[in-house]
Amino acid sequence: MAKFRASSGLVHQGAHRAGTAGKDRDVHDPMARAAARLRETQLRVTVQRMAVLTAIEELGGHPDAEAVRGRAQEVTGGLSLQATYNVLRVLTDVGLVRCTQITGQQARYEAERHNNHHHFVCRLCGDIIDVDCVIGEAPCLVADLPESYRVDEAAVTFWGACPRCAPAEHG
Repeated sequence: MAKFRASSGLVHQGAHRAGTAGKDRDVHDPMARAAARLRETQLRVTVQRMAVLTAIEELGGHPDAEAVRGRAQEVTGGLSLQATYNVLRVLTDVGLVRCTQITGQQARYEAERHNNHHHFVCRLCGDIIDVDCVIGEAPCLVADLPESYRVDEAAVTFWGACPRCAPAEHG
């Protein structure tokens, strides 16, 4: 897993640099990519926002806020859990991050890829994995609602035992 660091000024210079050479380097610089994504949504670029967005990308999977905070602190040096939640809310509101609320678990976060997918949750260990939507287009399910309701998304959660836990469940 690659570590990331922000050095004063260098992240911002690389993120603003024009020309092909600067752009090529930015593709490989997670903080510069995060800065560019923040600018695309017209959010102010801050070290905290870049660090949280980069942490989610690099952690992969579906980390909770505490895991995101721990990774982001490698850049910021100090980031409160409340500040982490505030940044996660802003990033979720603008569509850079997807927040998944699973009953009985803390909210989990993932980089928003704008692909229609669902989740499988292991009842034993709590692992969450993405499940491609069978139909592929949102909302992918038809709800029996009056015509005046407009459904744009269906969140399906599959529950069971993952391959690591399934033998323990039966043994």
